[in-house]
Amino acid sequence: MSKKRTLRVFAGLTALATVVAAGTQMVPAHAVFGTADIKPIESNIAGKFWASATATSGSSTAKLAVDGDPTTSWVADKAGPQRLTVDLGGAYDNLRKVRVLFAEASTANRYVVDASSDGRRWSRIADRSNDRSRSRGAVHLFTRPGTRYVRLTVIGSPASSKLAVSEFEVLNYLRDDVVLGADLSWVDDYQDRQYWVDPLAADRGAGPHLLDVVKDRGMQFTRLRIFNEPRNESTGELTPVPRQGPDRSLQSAQWIKQRKMGLGIDFHYADSWADPSKQPKPRRWAELEFNDLTRSVYDYTAGYLRRLAAQGTVPEKVAVGNEIINGFMYGSEAALIGTTAPQYFVDQASTYQSKPGGGLLWKYWGSADPVEQRLYNESWDRFTTLAAAGIKAVRDTSPRSKVEIHVIVGTGRLAKTMEFWNQFLTRVKAKGQNPDVLAISYYPEWHGTPEALDVNLHTMAKTYPGYEIEVAETSYPASGGNGTPMPNSPFPRTVQGQADAIQRVFQATNDVIGNQGVGVLTWEPAGWQTMFRAVPGLANTWEPHASINVYNASRAKFVLEDTVYTTTVVGGRPALPRTIQVLTTASKRIAAVPVRWQALPPGATDAPGQVTVTGTTRRGEVKAVIDVVARTSAP
Repeated sequence: MSKKRTLRVFAGLTALATVVAAGTQMVPAHAVFGTADIKPIESNIAGKFWASATATSGSSTAKLAVDGDPTTSWVADKAGPQRLTVDLGGAYDNLRKVRVLFAEASTANRYVVDASSDGRRWSRIADRSNDRSRSRGAVHLFTRPGTRYVRLTVIGSPASSKLAVSEFEVLNYLRDDVVLGADLSWVDDYQDRQYWVDPLAADRGAGPHLLDVVKDRGMQFTRLRIFNEPRNESTGELTPVPRQGPDRSLQSAQWIKQRKMGLGIDFHYADSWADPSKQPKPRRWAELEFNDLTRSVYDYTAGYLRRLAAQGTVPEKVAVGNEIINGFMYGSEAALIGTTAPQYFVDQASTYQSKPGGGLLWKYWGSADPVEQRLYNESWDRFTTLAAAGIKAVRDTSPRSKVEIHVIVGTGRLAKTMEFWNQFLTRVKAKGQNPDVLAISYYPEWHGTPEALDVNLHTMAKTYPGYEIEVAETSYPASGGNGTPMPNSPFPRTVQGQADAIQRVFQATNDVIGNQGVGVLTWEPAGWQTMFRAVPGLANTWEPHASINVYNASRAKFVLEDTVYTTTVVGGRPALPRTIQVLTTASKRIAAVPVRWQALPPGATDAPGQVTVTGTTRRGEVKAVIDVVARTSAP
């Protein structure tokens, strides 16, 4: 994400609201707690590890034009028109900008830029073929869905100059169809809490319902986890209030749909938390024979989806299981797995582990022992039989809902996840079923660096181009650890760091090749690594952190020709344009807007070098990069 323009999101409206309590001092209001600099997502796809560059001349240096280092260049070793072609690795629908930078600022380089979906049919997106002005480069705006290839053709430059391109960037922006939201299952716990955008102001804004606040801040989708019969994770006893159970979640689903938000249902097929380290069977199913267990998965899934449909809350997406990298609904195979959680599953092994379930025997993966290999395959067959029953239930009763399979990629464990997808998809398709969405969780402390996330998402998309890819869970704390970053993360534990960390996941998902990245959900932002705080002095009242604006502010409404390049001689006065180009993303129209440049510093052109000045427009700031060259430089 480039930091070319800063949008300051203040902790509230610039005006101060006040409250007066028992004659004490006035307290300034916070429309959104804390501050965060949040700007629209912008990502250079040409610089990604999956993109490649080729050239008609000087091909050995072609990659240097897309390496993100302006001190290195593609250098043509022949005279005459030359081409540099970048393969972005897959199609993109929301590329909006190209940046062309030449190594030489004292020449007039003439060129055109074309884009293509297939590398055969090309559309012109920028034309400087008749340019006679000297400059280091230019920024060009365009809209062309489905672009995979972008080609720079340098038509000519002075014979005394060597053709050298230092940077060729192709910039991607967050698509409108990338769905941003959260798992807010605990909304059924928080019925007595008040959430306000601006709790201390006379006009408190959206609220008091949590869903009103998050929708106002840009969340579009809410996922609900469903426990079969909610139980205490230690004792296995039924909880006094069946939170996140089927009945209470019906009400939560109604709240979501009333606000015209998307709804996701996440079947845990357990009575308590299900994640990679614990996948207990529901108590009612624990002693069933395997065929009866399979039938129960189908009947329960289908039955609950019918209840949702009957009240007008058909989900857009249904997850069959939660983080099921190690299988789900463990049974007698748990002894071989070595399961130690949840506590009731271990303490009541005679019940929960009495019959086979859907746990995977990863310890036998790749074993040369025929008995161990048989056990490995049998565990996969049981697991995918249960999963196929869940998928079929969704297809039969809620055909408009997409089916999601949700796993993780542990740090350094991509090979395991790819083995999972290979085994799972091969086997469920053989059983007549197939999901729509392949999803992962991403928490840096458990799943690696942001760069590892890029690799994981790309590998999945490249291997399985027929599926949508989603980050079904992510989060990042805004406090703790004296602000030090979480393991594997570069972002501090601050409100700003929280915004940056979550936006980095948005960017990684949006950058997946072929537009396969379809959404990102934060996990429990009202209760875990929270994006809210309790308001001091106000009982039972919460307000959002400024980081929550990441949902609205990550989408670009306008894309600017943010940098103007020009060249002048020592002692000269640079000619800066009166207007710059702005692309309105909603209409896809490009128009000129006036720009007002700051005064050139005294003596700025007295010696060779580079000067940068800032300009302002009604759509944001821009800058001019002025190269000052000696008068003897060739025109």
